[in-house]
Amino acid sequence: MTSAKRPPEAGEILQGTLDMLILRTLMIGPAHGHTIARLIERTSENTLQIEQGSLYPALHRLRDRGLVSSEWGASENKRKANFYQLSPKGRRELVAAVRRWRRMTRAIGLILGDSIKSVEE
Repeated sequence: MTSAKRPPEAGEILQGTLDMLILRTLMIGPAHGHTIARLIERTSENTLQIEQGSLYPALHRLRDRGLVSSEWGASENKRKANFYQLSPKGRRELVAAVRRWRRMTRAIGLILGDSIKSVEE
């Protein structure tokens, strides 16, 4: 018996885009994980919900690749938190990732064209 896959929800981030969103968020300056997640959610008008189970592995992956650095400090509520900061290599990767994203969304837009209007009606 095969189980049917559920369709993706609006709040689920397409595979491969979380890293780009984190890097973009860190353009404003160093931040700890909770702040990064809240900024992405707020900026996306609460469409994108970032789960800790996705966020922290992504932050560790970005740090391991040298795209962000991290340093321990005190959060707004005086708790110990790891603050992440965009590295020069991370800035270059963000520029490349945004270029790839725009190229891909343009290509998808060209394929969909006005056909989506007829589907919605």
